[in-house]
Amino acid sequence: MNKLALYFRLVRADKPIGILLLLWPTLWALWMASGGVPDLQVLLIFVLGTALMRSSGCAINDYADRDFDKHVKRTNDRPLTSGKIRGWEAVMVAAVLAFVSFLLILPLNALTKQLSVAALVVAATYPYFKRFFAIPQAYLGIAFGFGIPMAFAAVQDMVPAVAWWLLLANVFWAVAYDTEYAMVDRDDDLKIGIRTSAITFGRFDVAAVMLCYGAALAIDLVCGWYLGLRWMFVAGVAVAAGIALYHYTLIRGRERNACFHAFRHNNWLGAALFSGVALDYAFR
Repeated sequence: MNKLALYFRLVRADKPIGILLLLWPTLWALWMASGGVPDLQVLLIFVLGTALMRSSGCAINDYADRDFDKHVKRTNDRPLTSGKIRGWEAVMVAAVLAFVSFLLILPLNALTKQLSVAALVVAATYPYFKRFFAIPQAYLGIAFGFGIPMAFAAVQDMVPAVAWWLLLANVFWAVAYDTEYAMVDRDDDLKIGIRTSAITFGRFDVAAVMLCYGAALAIDLVCGWYLGLRWMFVAGVAVAAGIALYHYTLIRGRERNACFHAFRHNNWLGAALFSGVALDYAFR
């Protein structure tokens, strides 16, 4: 396998679910911040930047976890873990992608650039939180949702309180879906000493996931209503709630494949929320 193909796998370009889980909250924020009519240039910058930063995060995550991933069934054949590429290559790929992402936001205002630095710090330090933080998924939620305050900053040159509440909602959502993901690897993580929410919640893992879904959707609903969104948006939240209930049917048995399917299916929950936001603005 040539290097480009290995780098392609390193940044999970073959698995776009991570990009989508970052992209949906960013799109909600862009639509809300702009009253439903985001500037095309800003939209393209954020879509491309999201894809690049997620890819950069995957590379640095694999570098940080290179000694752990070899003991996990799902990750022991990754390019870095299997020795097909070197550690310095993963760091180089992460740095190049982050740099290109920063170049993209140069046309935007100073506040957005400042927030991008904070976003980079959060993304780069997340992999190390699994060493000591009992629920690293909460920190992941900040990393995955930092496009929210950045979107408001880019559009309004300020970050209103509602943006931080939306970020909090994203934290709850990330804890929900990444706990489902962590339930897949729980046995391996226990052996190697990695901390995850699935381990911390223990036998209350399913209940915790559903409570986090509920908190995320409740905050989203209040924020949207505060911003003037009404029944199309409420319908989107209702569809998202139905999807969350479907996930309960998948994870309640704690079977690996079903939990992984629930995690991946969160793309549709994010899409439902975005559809509600976009349609509500479109039909005014």
